[in-house]
Amino acid sequence: MLTLEMIQDAQSALKGIARRTPLDRAPKLGENIYIKAENLQLTGAFKLRGAYNKIRSLTPEEASKGVIACSAGNHAQGIALSATKLGIKSIICMPAGAPISKVEATKGYGAEVVLVPGVYDDAAREAERLTKEHGYTFAHPFNDPYVIAGQGTIGLEILEQLPDVEQVVCPIGGGGLISGIAFAIKSLKPSCKVIGVQAASVASMYESRKEGKITTVADGDTIADGIHVLTPGDLTFDLCQKYVDEIVTVSEDEIASAILALIEGQKTVAEGAGATSVAACLFGKVDTSARKTVCVVSGGNVDVTTLSRIVTRGLTKAGRVAEISAKVADRPGGLLGLLQVVAESGANILSIDHAREDEHSEVNACIVNMVMETRNADHIHAIEEALRAKGYELLEH
Repeated sequence: MLTLEMIQDAQSALKGIARRTPLDRAPKLGENIYIKAENLQLTGAFKLRGAYNKIRSLTPEEASKGVIACSAGNHAQGIALSATKLGIKSIICMPAGAPISKVEATKGYGAEVVLVPGVYDDAAREAERLTKEHGYTFAHPFNDPYVIAGQGTIGLEILEQLPDVEQVVCPIGGGGLISGIAFAIKSLKPSCKVIGVQAASVASMYESRKEGKITTVADGDTIADGIHVLTPGDLTFDLCQKYVDEIVTVSEDEIASAILALIEGQKTVAEGAGATSVAACLFGKVDTSARKTVCVVSGGNVDVTTLSRIVTRGLTKAGRVAEISAKVADRPGGLLGLLQVVAESGANILSIDHAREDEHSEVNACIVNMVMETRNADHIHAIEEALRAKGYELLEH
């Protein structure tokens, strides 16, 4: 049973262990938007709070046998670091597709990593099997009152750092983070709204809330791997039903755009899961026009290679990178005329491909495909209209 006293006790226990992360205004994201930067937490995510609070609760007998957890990465690192600090053996079951950076970081914090084919739910089943076989204590990543109490310390910090907060927007995977935050905030300031955000492709808590019961959703692809959970917990579901005002979803392009906006506007890096709260505000899923709104950026653990692809996707969504293909007469000066139109528009060509043999081309024509740096969607439209005005036929991608 979760209580406010448990969260307050966790806050005391975490002093000197977890950082009190900054809460800053984000005027480039919105007039009333503030960022609670848990991506700057030790291990790069909020999970350390709940992980440490859980492990410190183990009895001496439980501690002697070791602790096991399943995670896509952030909970894994939190458990590994916490167990190492307390001198306890840790085993982490991770989905085989977890980002390499998270796998290596987990090993670096002292855990034994077991990679399991599939997604989080498959890793959870393997962790349960190993728990029965070896007598480990299973540290659930979200459906545990000690874990939830640890995450709830973020809610206490938000109220301390911004007492006049009117709305908190928080990512949801299994629901541990938002359950703790919502419980803390509603206990101390009931008027403050708490809104959850999920990736639309794996919106298990959203669907469960809509159905009025715990619902398992079909697996889907998402760049928000930290909240890639197909079935919410019973404890977190009940807490969300009681204390969370609303749950919304965001698309993959919206998440990518939010990551880009955080890099440019706040000079901070968020992973996909961490950026969902910002995505909800940027794309009108949450109204911030009249409420002081805190977006919890839950983590910043993202592969550099993955980040590069996400940034490119975000630039495309924002209309700052565009791909245009056009038919060009295959004669001297044909390509030059096309490039002059682009140059006069103010776009910058990043790459260009000139193909004579193409399924769309004719004997006396070729296909030119250009990837350009542009200002926004209106700029792209203006370039296309200028090309058509000069007689160029544009092809659909």
